[in-house]
Amino acid sequence: MTDREIPADYLKGYADLLTDASATGRRLRRDEVESRRLLGERAAENGQGLRALVVGHLSATRALWTRLPSAPGADGASGVRATAATVLAAAEQAIDAFAEGYERAQRLAVRKEEAARREFIDDLLYGRSDLGRLSERAERFGLRLAHAHAVAVAAGPEPYDDAHPVMRRVESVLNVRFGERQILLTTKDGRLICVAPGDQDDVLRFFTKQAYAATDGGRVAIGRPHPGAGGVVHSYEEALGALDLAERMALDSPVLHAADLLVFPVLTRDRQAMADLVRSTLGPLREARGGAVPLLETLTAYFDSGCVAAEAARRLSLSVRALTYRLERIQRLTGSDPADPMHRYTLQTAVIGARLLDWPSKEL
Repeated sequence: MTDREIPADYLKGYADLLTDASATGRRLRRDEVESRRLLGERAAENGQGLRALVVGHLSATRALWTRLPSAPGADGASGVRATAATVLAAAEQAIDAFAEGYERAQRLAVRKEEAARREFIDDLLYGRSDLGRLSERAERFGLRLAHAHAVAVAAGPEPYDDAHPVMRRVESVLNVRFGERQILLTTKDGRLICVAPGDQDDVLRFFTKQAYAATDGGRVAIGRPHPGAGGVVHSYEEALGALDLAERMALDSPVLHAADLLVFPVLTRDRQAMADLVRSTLGPLREARGGAVPLLETLTAYFDSGCVAAEAARRLSLSVRALTYRLERIQRLTGSDPADPMHRYTLQTAVIGARLLDWPSKEL
């Protein structure tokens, strides 16, 4: 490539700089260096390739070489060497300033792009923007919000941002696997987030697997698919709710599907009614020696084990006899028999409510 193959505007004044440097032996002045930076910025803003621009400058230097004057006092071979060193120093200075301006403009463009992307993600996940405008902006980032989307959220032992190695690792394997699919991978509040079309379960399954491995055994929650821009917010909130529920309920599953946990929001929709049920059903357990917590843990293990006493005893590291004694104690205090199908539903619902409402740690 020659200098004729790049726009002449980006070489404006370059030949004059080299000619003057050759004639006087001086270096570029500050204003001349800044002018090269500005040309580099303009080239970057106009989408020119830096490699071609550098080659163009070198071609212009070579074309001008034989016409350059010698520095004063230079003669013979030493004069040739002095002129060459002076010209090459000026060319180096000019090209370096040009490249610096180019890179400066690129960094600014990247920061603007990152800011626009972050603003879009915040608006998308919190629903703070006009939905029509949000849909237009989404296409720029590879999403078509007219379709249904589902959101997966991964939480690990530490907070993550877009530059974190965990994020980069997950992003790399997803790009290799799915290429140009309409997927948005980002971070928010220290968690990894993947937004994918609702009919592409394979994307979220793969993200779940990779995020679980990359976060060294973190937990991933997946919201249900919902249509439209508001659907992304809905799915995201479901995934966050599932993570919060897993924390409060001490669920040990590493992967949570909001669709499998819908009963819990239903149970707590009327918080006052649930609080009344917990107080009236489990309140008498406070009278037990050691308080309500050991007996509440006994009920939790008993119900979680399918009401199999031997399995519940193993989970609690108790003998079956000790477990049976605790169940009898619960029956005497509450008037409800955990083994009686008629009483079991009320007791189990109250136990779930206690875990959701953090009773008895918190007063209801």
